[in-house]
Amino acid sequence: MRWINDVDQPEVPSTEPRVVDHPFRPDHHKKARMPYTEEQIRKVFKSFDKNRDGQLSKAEPEAAFAKLGAIWTSVRAWLSLWHADDNGDDFISLDNELDKLVDYALKLGYTL
Repeated sequence: MRWINDVDQPEVPSTEPRVVDHPFRPDHHKKARMPYTEEQIRKVFKSFDKNRDGQLSKAEPEAAFAKLGAIWTSVRAWLSLWHADDNGDDFISLDNELDKLVDYALKLGYTL
């Protein structure tokens, strides 16, 4: 049982230098991910009002959440209606309810 004897031996410190941070690591040159600002998120949602009616239906926030990087976009769209649709008409008004939608998206912490 040689391996038991090896465990009992004290570890000899190595004289070889240890590489802690190497410039050629695959993730070394990744840029820092910055969170979206309130204005950037507002512009994303406004840009997905494709029919320019001043309201977002369920499909439009779903596409906007996909642009922001959400995984379950249909769930996010449904929850965004639940958070922001004050009058219950299944639309998010860009005039009255967009602020609540933007606040909800900011809490989710999407990054650029």
